[in-house]
Amino acid sequence: MICYNRRMEKKTSLEDIVSLCKRRGFIYQGSEVYGGLAGTWDYGPLGVELKRRIMQAWWKFFVESRDDMYGVDAAIIMNPKTWVASGHVATFADPLVEDLVTKKRYRADHLLKDAGENADGLKPEDLNKLIKEKNIKSPDGNALSEVRMFNMMFSTNVGPIASDESVAYLRPETAQGIFTNYRNVVDSLYPSLPFGIAQQGKAFRNEISPRDFVFRSREFEQMEIEYFVHPEKWQEPFEALLADIYEFLELMGLPKDKVHELEVTDADRAHYSKRTIDIEFDYPIGREELMGLAYRTDFDLKNIQRESGKNMEYVVKGTSEKFVPHVIEPSFGVERLVMAVLCSSYREDEVNGDKRVVLGLPENLAPYRFAVAPLLKNKPELVAKAREVYEVLREKYSNVAWDDNGNIGKRYRRQDEIGTPHCIVVDFTTLKDGTVTVRDRDTTEQTRVQLSEL
Repeated sequence: MICYNRRMEKKTSLEDIVSLCKRRGFIYQGSEVYGGLAGTWDYGPLGVELKRRIMQAWWKFFVESRDDMYGVDAAIIMNPKTWVASGHVATFADPLVEDLVTKKRYRADHLLKDAGENADGLKPEDLNKLIKEKNIKSPDGNALSEVRMFNMMFSTNVGPIASDESVAYLRPETAQGIFTNYRNVVDSLYPSLPFGIAQQGKAFRNEISPRDFVFRSREFEQMEIEYFVHPEKWQEPFEALLADIYEFLELMGLPKDKVHELEVTDADRAHYSKRTIDIEFDYPIGREELMGLAYRTDFDLKNIQRESGKNMEYVVKGTSEKFVPHVIEPSFGVERLVMAVLCSSYREDEVNGDKRVVLGLPENLAPYRFAVAPLLKNKPELVAKAREVYEVLREKYSNVAWDDNGNIGKRYRRQDEIGTPHCIVVDFTTLKDGTVTVRDRDTTEQTRVQLSEL
C-alpha cells in the first residue's frame, strides 16, 4: 500500500529539535533531577547511538580508510606548561560583562550580536564604546559593567595539596594532546610526510553564557586531525582536506544548500593561523560555524620546542633535510555536527491527513536500522515468529529494535520519529507463506518480502 505524503510548510525551530530529543531519548538536560546545570547535556539511549555512529563514521572516513593517518588518545589533564606554550593561559579569553542589578554575567559580543551589531575581533575598549553608543542592556533590561576578559579554562588541582604548584587545567581542546605526541609517533612509527594524527575526545570550556542547546556548552567532544606537511607544500593537502570535509558532510546527510564556506579574514583569524576556512551551517538559530580548517604553520611545534627544550624537527628519510613541519588542522565539534544532522533530518508531513514527525536520518546513522513488531502482541504465535525474525536480524545488524507497544499505527509513528528506516511486521500471512510486511519510513510504502530475503 502506498500512502500519500505532503511536506508541511513549517520551518524547523530549535524548540522542535529540543522537544524531540527529550521526548524520544536523544538528549536530556544534565543533572535534570536536581534542576540541571547550565551548559551540560546528557545523551540518552538513542542519542548515544546517533553520536557514536557519527564518530565512528568520521574515524572510518578520515583514519581507517587512509594509510597516512594515525590515532592517539591523550590524557585530559596535561602538564600545565602545555597551555603556556599554546598561548591559552595568556589569550584564551572571552569578553565578559555583568548585569549591575542581577549580577548575571554575559558575553559582550553575544549581546551585541543579538542587537544586530558585529563585534567580532573587537578589543575590550572598543566593545565598551559600542555598548554605550548603542545603549545595550542586559536581557533583564539593566545597565552593564565595563568589559573584562575572562579566561575560559577550567582549573583544578593535581595531588593531595592545593597550591600554586598543583594547578592544572581540563583541556580546552584536543589538539595539544596531538602536538605533544608528535615526537612519540614519529619516533615509534617513522611515518613519511605528509601524515596526520587524529584524536576524538572530551574538551572543556568555562563558557560565560552557554546557549542554543548543545551548540555552545561547557563540556563537549571534538574530532581533530593535525596533518603534518613540508613547510613549502601545504596548499595541495589543504585543498584535498577541504574536499574530504565536503564529502564527509554529504555522508552525514547535510543538504548542500545549507552548508557554506567562509574564508576568515586576517583580522578575524586566530593568532596561529595563516589561513582558515570556517564551514558554516544554517541552524534554526541562524548561520553558525559547524567546523573549521586551519593552516597553523609551525606555531605549535615551535612553541613546544622552545618551552620543552625537545627537538621537534623532522628528518626526511634518506636525506640530510630537516625542518619543523607545518600543520593543517580540520577540527570538528561533535555536538555541533549532531545538532546539524538532527536539524537536517527533522521534518513534519501528513499521511492520509494525519500529521507525523519524521527524522529522516541517513541509514548509516539511524539508532535502529530495523524495528521488528508482531501485528498483535496478544497472539502468542505472532509474537514467537516476530521474535524469531528479530533474533535473526540482530545477528547480522546489532541495531535492531523490538516494538510491540501500542497499535501498529502508533508504532510506525514512533519509529518515524526516532529515524528508523524500516519497520518489519509479522502478521498471520507470515505464518502461511513466510513473508513479512516491510514498511519504508520516508515513503510509507509497504511491501511483502520473503523472510529469506531480509
